[in-house]
Parts: sequence; structure tokens; C-alpha cells
Amino acid sequence: MEFLELVRNRSSVRAYKSTPVEDDKLDLILEAARLAPTGSNRQAFRLIVIHTAGREEELKSIYNRDWFVQAPVLICACAVSEEGQPYRETGHYRNIGIVMDHLILAAASLGLGSCWIGAYDAEAARRILGLPEEIHPVVFATLGYADGEPRPKVRKPIEELVRYERW
Repeated sequence: MEFLELVRNRSSVRAYKSTPVEDDKLDLILEAARLAPTGSNRQAFRLIVIHTAGREEELKSIYNRDWFVQAPVLICACAVSEEGQPYRETGHYRNIGIVMDHLILAAASLGLGSCWIGAYDAEAARRILGLPEEIHPVVFATLGYADGEPRPKVRKPIEELVRYERW
């Protein structure tokens, strides 16, 4: 699939089949995330892969939507406060945004659906995932095979979003 076709076709999925995500596909998705550029190539992130089967009720305390735990896999992207380096939300968020973009586009290229979740219960995530103090949950993504067709994308025209040389 051509890159622009991939980007045009990728959409947020909120209904999943129970079909498991194959390990080889998950490995490719995680490799795409690993290869993402980060500030000074520090790679100050960690990904936690969570299989939802049998953990649905527990995981719903992180984000209370049925489709969140309907996905066979969740991925939590976490920022790492490095020794001697303060945790800076903005810098970590930029890096994790790039990592997650690589991850969801790789998933789409392999026929998998995903959805970013940024509004979740961070304390529940810390508790359930056993995160140490220097690890900060930033965003979750669902991962699995979409159940149903995506809604059409609505985007502003390019002329409304882009300026050249100056405002």
C-alpha cells in the first residue's frame, strides 16, 4: 500500500473482532515504534503490551468503555524520567506522539485497527500496570481487527491549514 493511501485509509477504530493479533504482526508494529525518531535519540519511552482477554473488568478502570477492552491488545506508551533528566511533559509528549504515529500506521499497513486514548485514569493505569515512579503513562492505543466499516473522514481543506512563508 502506498503511504498516502495508508494515511487516507487509516481511521480510529472503536469496535473490534475477537480475533487475536498475530505475534509476528505485533512484533513488526513494535519494531516500527522502536525505529521512530526521538529527541537526541534518547528513546526515553517504554511500551507496555497488554492482552485484554480475562482482564476486561480490571482494565476498564483505566478507561471505562467497552470497546477499549474489546480490542485484543492495548499498548500503553510511557515516558521515562531519565537519571539526571527531569520529566518534561512537552518533550516527552512530542517523542511519544512520533512513536505512536509509527505504531498506528504500521498497524494499519498490516490490516489492524487502532485508536489513541489520551483521556484515561492515570492513577488506575499506574496501579494496574505496576509503574515505578520514574515511568509516566502518556497514551494508550487499542489494537485489533476492526469489526465494521470506518466512518468517512472529514478534514478541512489544505488551503485552510497551510500557509507559505508567513501567516
